[in-house]
Amino acid sequence: MRCSILTNGTFAQNNCLDFSSTIAAIATPPGISATGMIRVSGKDALRLVSSIFRGKNLDEQESHTMHFGKVLSKEGEVIDEVVAGIFKAPKSFTGENVVELSCHGSPYVLQKVMERLFDTGIRQAAAGEFTKRAFLNGKMDLAMAEAVGDLIHSESKGAHLSAIHQMKGGISKKVKELRDELVNLTSLLELELDFGEEDVEFADRTQLLNILEKIDAEVGILIKSFSTGKMVKNGVSVAIVGKPNAGKSTLLNALLNEEKAIVSSIAGTTRDVIEDVMELEGILFRFFDTAGLRETNDEIEDMGIKRARQKMEQAHAIIYLFDVNEMSAEELRLELEALPSEKPVLVVGNKTDLAGETVDHDAFGEAILISSKKADNLEALQNSLLEKVGLTGEGNDYSHITTLRHVEALKRINQSVADIKGALEMGISSELVIQDIKIALEAMGEITGEVTNDEILGNIFSKFCIGK
Repeated sequence: MRCSILTNGTFAQNNCLDFSSTIAAIATPPGISATGMIRVSGKDALRLVSSIFRGKNLDEQESHTMHFGKVLSKEGEVIDEVVAGIFKAPKSFTGENVVELSCHGSPYVLQKVMERLFDTGIRQAAAGEFTKRAFLNGKMDLAMAEAVGDLIHSESKGAHLSAIHQMKGGISKKVKELRDELVNLTSLLELELDFGEEDVEFADRTQLLNILEKIDAEVGILIKSFSTGKMVKNGVSVAIVGKPNAGKSTLLNALLNEEKAIVSSIAGTTRDVIEDVMELEGILFRFFDTAGLRETNDEIEDMGIKRARQKMEQAHAIIYLFDVNEMSAEELRLELEALPSEKPVLVVGNKTDLAGETVDHDAFGEAILISSKKADNLEALQNSLLEKVGLTGEGNDYSHITTLRHVEALKRINQSVADIKGALEMGISSELVIQDIKIALEAMGEITGEVTNDEILGNIFSKFCIGK
């Protein structure tokens, strides 16, 4: 495969990168700030940065130290006064020599320092190349490296904690434990092949089946955790639906504690979907206030109702809001039957402040009764919503899968385990059983990066930002 160079000096194909070269990138976001960070990594990082740095010889300094100096132009003029942080191999993020230059945060200054680094033979880093080098140099496995990307993009406490858990090896540890079980199983079966003529059985078949049952159960739990993991990572979308004037916009405003949606006593005020976000127990929730559901001849309102139904189909969960003063228990039952059956639905009765003591709490079953106008009982609504989407108790254990790549690998492991169990129960030869085990081992290795290819790595790290 031939590699092409883009106009900014980066390689068009992440797979084609020369990992023996020294790389540099601006590691802070674009724009003016007090300081800006330039990261340099590679075997020759200390020597090459020293060639444009006036101060102490960085190559001769202790690792994990900071040094003040100046970056000079080719003509010997000062471009910037900087602080150089030194991290010598292998005790650095990438496992290589690393220099981090803290410069003044002018985009012009940062670009001029980068140009001087390029003058020395250092090249522009590709997206995710620092983390990819950390993986290739054994500083982290592939699941941990992916978690670095998740951490950078985390938008809530839950997403942050999930990424930290993965970076510490939460999923990797489980997968490696299962892999060790299979490796031990394989070694016993291969030992039998060495003594095939003597009809010796080293691996107890009942014990092997027990091990496979354990692996099957653990993998099943991990696969099921993906639905929770996606919500923790990306947020939970919730459509607030109901008849006109049920108080949907008032509820959205009450949940957000701000006047986000227009509130009116005129039915059909909300014509389009209004969206905003908030955190509940560290999880990002995206609420969608939708047009009231009813039959209408108003073309614009009808478009809003169609969008409301689309949001119901797309959302993780639905809050069905009704006016306790206007709807009977039988009418509520019919309304709920019309909602998507596969979605978690939280039924909420509103406007209890207008009903006084006349509300029959038992008539509406398990519905949460609130007053969105008075913000009464909203905590119960929030707690019930967390329960509906499975984000209480077990949902707050951050040992869950967050990427589709992992799920696909785990499903292949599941299938291989089923094939192995079937082969053992049928008394098929150890040689054929071993082939099925190797398929499962390969799928496990794909998760942690023990088995991988350039295409997978290129796809994963290309989603990272430049400088990480």
